Amino acid sequence: MRRVRCDVCPRGCALVPGTVGACKARGNRDGVIVPLGYGHVTSIAVDPVEKKPLARWKPGSTVLSLGGYGCNLRCPWCQNHRISQVGSDGVAWRELSPEELVALAQELHEKDARMVGIAYTYNEPLVCWEYVRDAGDLAHERGLANVLVSAGCVNGHVVREVAPLIDAANVDLKSLREETYDALGGDLHTVQDTIEALAAEPGCHLEVTTLVVPGVNDTSAEIRGLAAWLASVDPGIVYHVSRFFPNWRMRDRMPTPVSTVYGLAEVAREHLAYVYTGNC
Repeated sequence: MRRVRCDVCPRGCALVPGTVGACKARGNRDGVIVPLGYGHVTSIAVDPVEKKPLARWKPGSTVLSLGGYGCNLRCPWCQNHRISQVGSDGVAWRELSPEELVALAQELHEKDARMVGIAYTYNEPLVCWEYVRDAGDLAHERGLANVLVSAGCVNGHVVREVAPLIDAANVDLKSLREETYDALGGDLHTVQDTIEALAAEPGCHLEVTTLVVPGVNDTSAEIRGLAAWLASVDPGIVYHVSRFFPNWRMRDRMPTPVSTVYGLAEVAREHLAYVYTGNC
């Protein structure tokens, strides 16, 4: 059986027919790589934009947030592991077409004008980027905004497809050390490319989050380097320094001390004007 290589992320899974990739949301069907998770929604809720987190985009607004299943990274601290680390047979989901999603968002907007659009979030939305593209295009036709919450570890052609449709994004930047991303199954430079592309997109407001995990990325040198690099991309980037809580495969760690988060936020402010703390 002929293997076909998936081109969505740096993993480049080579799949034989009937198998799925490491993300658990794409697979080889009859010799073609397809988004198996397209329109398969596991979680949906109306959230404040501040929860994404977005601190400086339409404050006080809400968005219709939805997630599917699967992720191409394996972060052992993942708070959404019950949907991000499973495939279609590991979680309950329901079919929601782009047309149905946008119709629901429009209905909610008509009831409350503070509900401004759709957020693709919870798991890694870009493993099924075609759904983000199709729903996002329809949302813009109806005057609704699109919000992307992503780890950003996807190849450039995916970012180029969706970036013009994204009004606001929050990208999770875990570290500036390649070995950290290697351990998670990702690629640092790919994430950096995604951040640079979204920062350069004229219609996209960009914020970036680092979850501060004890023993992984909780030093002043680490956060100083992250903030300095972000400032070199765009000094106006909004940066969130967020507190870790034990989860999934890292339940043996203590939560990040609040004092550490506040201290690292001050370090980040050496380079960036807009720095926020989270989970404190």
